[in-house]
Amino acid sequence: MAETGIGRRDGYGHFRQVPTRWMDNDVYGHVNNVVYYSYFDTVVNLYLVHAGGLDFAAGPVIGIVAESMCRFRKALAYPEVIDAGLRVGRLGNSSVRYEIGLFRAGDDEAAAEGHFVHVFVDRESRRPTPIPPAMRAALAAIAVPLE
Repeated sequence: MAETGIGRRDGYGHFRQVPTRWMDNDVYGHVNNVVYYSYFDTVVNLYLVHAGGLDFAAGPVIGIVAESMCRFRKALAYPEVIDAGLRVGRLGNSSVRYEIGLFRAGDDEAAAEGHFVHVFVDRESRRPTPIPPAMRAALAAIAVPLE
């Protein structure tokens, strides 16, 4: 994710619509800042389940969030349906950095951008473990080229 400038829709390889909910708004009439992280988590984990074969309930490998960040650009509010863009900025042996852009319908500039890092661990030992092949292939499919 570029550290300067506003992210653009064409910079993301995967999109998922995420509806805002009435309870997402705060007393100021916009989505509360903490809810943006929930949107990030939703788009990432849906991708992992559907494209990468993640079995979060019983699989031997799980992802633990080691880092997260969000940069707020424009307010979002209920009732909106957000286009959540997802890409992989870095794919390591046992970790991945996801980059997420939240877009209003029809907007090319992100209302919010962020990232989070998953470290994949063995479910029982909680020790880092290589990303499973099917999941690695799904992540590689939306990875941005190294600069």
